[in-house]
Amino acid sequence: MLGERPVNRFGYGAMQLAGKGVFGPPRDRAEAVAVLREAVESGVNHIDTSDFYGPHVTNEIIREALHPYRDDVVIVTKVGARRGADASWNPAFSKEDLTQAVHDNLRNLGLDAIEVVNLRAMFSVHGPAEGSIEEPLTVLTDLKRQGLIRHIGLSNVTLRQVEEGRRITEIVCVQNMYNLANRADDAMIDRLAAEGTAYVPFFPLGGFSPLQSSTLSDVAARLGATPMQVALAWLLKRSPNILLIPGTSSRVHLRENLAAAEVDFPDEAMAELDGMVPA
Repeated sequence: MLGERPVNRFGYGAMQLAGKGVFGPPRDRAEAVAVLREAVESGVNHIDTSDFYGPHVTNEIIREALHPYRDDVVIVTKVGARRGADASWNPAFSKEDLTQAVHDNLRNLGLDAIEVVNLRAMFSVHGPAEGSIEEPLTVLTDLKRQGLIRHIGLSNVTLRQVEEGRRITEIVCVQNMYNLANRADDAMIDRLAAEGTAYVPFFPLGGFSPLQSSTLSDVAARLGATPMQVALAWLLKRSPNILLIPGTSSRVHLRENLAAAEVDFPDEAMAELDGMVPA
């Protein structure tokens, strides 16, 4: 579930639809459109995006490919950053920045309201770092009262920030980096699962540094799957509140990712991967 909307656990992350470095147009726009359409036709109904992908590019492609949207499709976006002319990622936490970002997402996606908006914390470029999110989250809460946002989530945050956020508004999901090699959020995932809150790992396959492990490769060979399929299957089995959003700009790769949901994943394989030493 995302807020009040049921979603399939295998979603799609649209970041890779933009150009190199998530900046500028894609090399093959027609393929980007085709990937989105095939994803939805294959049962994906959770699309993760942001207007700072491109910027604007990814949302424009989503609108071209999928608008008018099927009733079951849930689009989740992020605010809290902006792109520089040099493709840099910069904090954008002011009231003006956040309000403009929500309106940019609405316009470029062709929506009257966004189902979920994640506030991305930008206190450190290296990952979650402490700092109060009260002021920016209050801005989003006001936009929610205005009907422009239906639900609010958090991204790149600590557990303390999740607790702070919950004192301000309902938090329906947390989106942090998590994968086989990066498991700093183990305790957070377990706590959110107990509370019925979705956890959406970004970079589930390692992101800009794809996962590489002899243990992962050995398990994959025994299961008749690719290492990346096994890495995704591990996440699905790790906790029932995990929703996946692997991204790709290729229909071939999309099909490989979606096939991970069919991997027969025995407990002994889970235990073997659990025993890998994370980064």
